[in-house]
Amino acid sequence: MKSTSETGHAKNVANFQQLIEFVTAYGSTYNPSKKSLQLPQLITLKTEAENTLSDVLAKNTIYNNKVNERVEAFAGLRALSTRLVNALQTTDASAQTIADAKTYNRKIQGKKASSTQPQTDPNTPAPNTISSSQQSYDQLIQHLSGLTSILAAELSYTPNEADLQVTNLEIIIANLSSKNTAVAAAYAGISNARIARNETLYTTEDSLFETASEVKKYIKSVFGATSPQFAQVKGLEFKKPKL
Repeated sequence: MKSTSETGHAKNVANFQQLIEFVTAYGSTYNPSKKSLQLPQLITLKTEAENTLSDVLAKNTIYNNKVNERVEAFAGLRALSTRLVNALQTTDASAQTIADAKTYNRKIQGKKASSTQPQTDPNTPAPNTISSSQQSYDQLIQHLSGLTSILAAELSYTPNEADLQVTNLEIIIANLSSKNTAVAAAYAGISNARIARNETLYTTEDSLFETASEVKKYIKSVFGATSPQFAQVKGLEFKKPKL
């Protein structure tokens, strides 16, 4: 489901299109000297605004998909960590080595990033700031790396089970790191897309929001404050959200 703010951006662009329709109907009577208020520029601005909205939606879907892929990749980490410690306890490892491995396991069991973050609908708006869970995932990778280093250093740790072997753990760590990095990259993508959208719609002097206001003022100046033409456009709302 789209958020209220995302719907608001689309409503602003839709109202700008309606404003263009009225301007087009006025014909040669609508003839501002300021270039940014002229009809061709209005049409170009509307197209740019639509493109930025589409880009935000596309980048948002990419971000949520990457989050979901990370959730799936980390889903079995707790169970795997416990199995690794159990396997280590069946070797000739010293009590201290086992204790060190258990310390890493406790840290992995205590980090809830993978279990508390549900699957995300691709249409759900990405957060405005990178989630604190990003750090939790970073730490989980570090804890698994620490546990793996202990297992690699223990000569008697030679499990027959392929998924418990150090070479497989190294592959898992690389995969988890890749999935985590992909989320960070996707977040940068959606963040930059939002900046571009906000610049086009709101934050620059020739933004859609500012241009719509000036177009309405120009129509008011040409036709008069009580004219039916101004009555057509004055009710078109352009709302600037908190950015």
